[in-house]
Amino acid sequence: MSSSSFKEIPAMAYPRTLVSIVASAGGLAVFLLIASSLLISGPIGSTFSSYFYGVVDHTEKDDLLSSGDGSGNRDAFEAFRSNLTIRNNSDSGDAVVESQVGEMKPGDSRNMRGQEKVVNVTNNAEKVSTNVQKNNTNGANLTDSVNTDCDLYAGKWVYDSTGPLYTNSSCPVLTQMQNCQGNGRPDKEYENWRWKPAQCNLPQFDAMKFLELMSGKTLAFVGDSVARNQMESLLCILWQVEVPKNRGNKKMQRYYFRSTSTMIVRIWSSWLVHQTPEPFDFAPTGVDKLHLDLPDERFMEFVPNFDVIVLSSGHWFAKKSVYILNNEIVGGQLWWPDKSRQMKVNNVDAFGISVETIVTAMLKHPNYTGLTILRSFSPDHYEGGAWNTGGSCTGKEKPAVDKDLVENGFTNIMHEKQVAGFNKAIKKQTNKSKAILMDITKAFSYRHDGHPGPYRSPDPNKITKRGPDGRPPPQDCLHWCMPGPVDTWNELVFEILRREFVAKKSNPS
Repeated sequence: MSSSSFKEIPAMAYPRTLVSIVASAGGLAVFLLIASSLLISGPIGSTFSSYFYGVVDHTEKDDLLSSGDGSGNRDAFEAFRSNLTIRNNSDSGDAVVESQVGEMKPGDSRNMRGQEKVVNVTNNAEKVSTNVQKNNTNGANLTDSVNTDCDLYAGKWVYDSTGPLYTNSSCPVLTQMQNCQGNGRPDKEYENWRWKPAQCNLPQFDAMKFLELMSGKTLAFVGDSVARNQMESLLCILWQVEVPKNRGNKKMQRYYFRSTSTMIVRIWSSWLVHQTPEPFDFAPTGVDKLHLDLPDERFMEFVPNFDVIVLSSGHWFAKKSVYILNNEIVGGQLWWPDKSRQMKVNNVDAFGISVETIVTAMLKHPNYTGLTILRSFSPDHYEGGAWNTGGSCTGKEKPAVDKDLVENGFTNIMHEKQVAGFNKAIKKQTNKSKAILMDITKAFSYRHDGHPGPYRSPDPNKITKRGPDGRPPPQDCLHWCMPGPVDTWNELVFEILRREFVAKKSNPS
């Protein structure tokens, strides 16, 4: 290259370039120092957690979203992110993240009974367990002695000012129809009543201890929409300590808790027995035919994979259906076209037979060794009529007292038939499994305050008061608000499991 080519470059180019490089390097160094300081004082995991949960947690010092190889935490993060929707802000064009969980207001400490805050998502069970045990001193330890003689179902409702185990805004799997607070219900006292057995205490639900107890096991809820109600309640409680991985498919809902390899499952089965819409004898196509002596094969194939099964049924026996026993039409509900024929089985009797059938199937299944919990009939509280004839639970804000308790004849007879069917099934057992009746019917007959009532949707224009003619608005007095009394069912399940798993190990005889 000739020396003349250098003359074309201005003399000050090198110094200016050098100054620019030095300035850039200095700026980058300052930036890195500031960024490092921020990361040390506030881990990025906490920032993500507070952003998505709406909770600022200054007590956790570990980066919970980046521990270990991060694979498990990414799964948990993705599971939660799947419950987020992104919309465009029409004014700015920016993407805005909205959580379907709803907004948790800063300083809202009522989201966890016995805990000071929401525990961050983690798959490090030891860290979460330590944190929960530190803040929750009311739950039962798995090593505590278990009083198996105490009747869990005889007792009373007592007020507990500590509040529920979660809120409607801290659970993303809550069905909107049971989201009473989110749907505008103005009172909250129904969330604060706990069941107190007469001769012992029912421990508060401890999510981490439950997962520890169910380590490596699968619990399945099988049944109707009330089974869904209970399953969602359990998920809401467990969600406060760990976000599960959704592994569901068309046949069943499945939520996997990675820290303890625990699976929570739900399978829909309206009546728990075999059903078909196909024509049978003089029953035409369209109406559901129930083979009362055959279990529902749609979930029976999965039974050997379950360690605990919670069964729920009853209310669908008020719906139109045909009853078949020993390949003969023996009755029907809202269907009996030939009045000259004698109906042998009504809907109440059909329910009792179905209970005997499904529990017997559990106790005789050659490959099932688990625990079956039959939750007794869940009472509704349609006072003054049925669900479609003006029945109402509007305005109920506290549990009923004895003098105000309205007896429900249908609930009583359904419960009676259910218990009889269960007892008949017990005598037919041939396998090594076990069945228990979780008898909640009497206790929950007092909880007319625990239903959504007219607060079934977030529609701001919904009618919640009686009309000028005194008729109540459409309402749900069958399912249960969440949080609410239904959470007690899972506390009872937890105590049953403690009795079965812990007491059995302590007293193997």
